[in-house]
Amino acid sequence: MINTNDKLICIKGNDVYSEGEIYIVGRIVNDKYFQLMTGSNDDHWYATLDNEGICVSFDSIVAEGNKARFDKIA
Repeated sequence: MINTNDKLICIKGNDVYSEGEIYIVGRIVNDKYFQLMTGSNDDHWYATLDNEGICVSFDSIVAEGNKARFDKIA
């Protein structure tokens, strides 16, 4: 279960999310999609939670390596 303000650590980064960095969950959209903030401002991408874990998928034009993966910090 993901909640607003949960902390996620990036375990596979790309041009937008850096491996090893911690990111904060923003608004919950529904049981599958939620906002994942990119830093200290209000920028975010939409993340998904599914049977493979937590990821943000990108169009290949936007970021090198089209998926960033995350683990929830307990």
